[in-house]
Amino acid sequence: MKRVLMIAYHFPPLAGSSGIQRTLRFVQHLPKFGWEPLVLSADPRAYERTSDDLLADVPEGTVVRRAFALDTARHLSIAGRYVGAMARPDRWVSWKYAAVRDGMRMIREFKPQAIWSTYPIATAHLIGAELQRKSGLPWIADFRDPMAQDGYPTDPLTWQCYKAIEAHTLHTASFSTFTTPGAARTYLSRYPVDSDRVRVLENGYDEETFAAAASSNVERKSLNPGAITLLHSGIVYPAERDPTQLFEALGRLKAAGTIQAGALVIRFRAPVHDDLLQSLATRYAVTEFIDCQPPVPYRDALAEMLAADGLLVMQAANCNEQIPAKIYEYLRANRPILTLTDPQGDTATTLRAAGATDIARLDSAEDICRILPLFVNAIREGRAVLPSRHAVANASREGRTAELAKLLEAAKGC
Repeated sequence: MKRVLMIAYHFPPLAGSSGIQRTLRFVQHLPKFGWEPLVLSADPRAYERTSDDLLADVPEGTVVRRAFALDTARHLSIAGRYVGAMARPDRWVSWKYAAVRDGMRMIREFKPQAIWSTYPIATAHLIGAELQRKSGLPWIADFRDPMAQDGYPTDPLTWQCYKAIEAHTLHTASFSTFTTPGAARTYLSRYPVDSDRVRVLENGYDEETFAAAASSNVERKSLNPGAITLLHSGIVYPAERDPTQLFEALGRLKAAGTIQAGALVIRFRAPVHDDLLQSLATRYAVTEFIDCQPPVPYRDALAEMLAADGLLVMQAANCNEQIPAKIYEYLRANRPILTLTDPQGDTATTLRAAGATDIARLDSAEDICRILPLFVNAIREGRAVLPSRHAVANASREGRTAELAKLLEAAKGC
């Protein structure tokens, strides 16, 4: 069996990041396609939060090495302050030095045929580039998100660092993969000389994990009996998923008598910014509609998706080239999906193609006022639109892993 060295900061036991799922499911499924994964990750001390929740999903016998790493903000700051150069390209740049050393040891010991690294974090691609330079092995660079963007990172020196890393990566890697067509188009135009090596490799859902979640004891009736429950699962980023207009729309609908207390609950599971949601609920006098809940193990989060009456997506227009990884889990959950985003963005395009056509702008209270009652009534009356079976079948993690295996074969032959 061929081997691939996989460099990923986001890997169990890190807690609270959806990015874990991409690498973890590749690790699970690659052996089915003739590739043994060798994982090079970071020492858990670098993680702000850890959980054993997903450790059992790492296949028994998988080689996992965790190189020394520190978080500059937590380990190297004095009174909360630190030298900016110590956090470029990111706060975990210390990981690079031990990871390159350990990675070369793994290459000598296991003799992999290829290297794969995944961003975020940017340091992962620095490690991949250095290991490729030292070993001469083909390298696939995975971009879960675009790197240097308009206004991100906000620090000019960090932005320049990101720009240099992505330019070197696109020029050096055998292939660079992106999770959305929009991100791929951006990089095709940004680096036309390297355009023949840009590919789209979307996220997906894991069927085995969903099957386990479906057998759990979370039942639909247990969420909010008597009320329609819309679930937003995951972090509510204030800049990228600003819910202000949603709360304003709820306030207007409540004042008009269109939606009554006890008929609708919007549950935010693990939103992180609970204070923001509670303050908005108070400002618009809609506290009775809002239910903020803490994180739960991954399988329980999937079971909750299966049990919800409807699923809520929020994505600002400044993220039009990104698709939240949970979108594919939403599709597999086979529940009605209300999408608040720019209708022209990749998220809307993907969901519309899947038959989930209930879409309104996140930044428009008027649009939300129009669509929310229609969506809720359709659920109540049993006529809500569900994702197409074809779209669901095409979004499995196993299928995505087959695509990665083909790229690894192509890179090996380069």
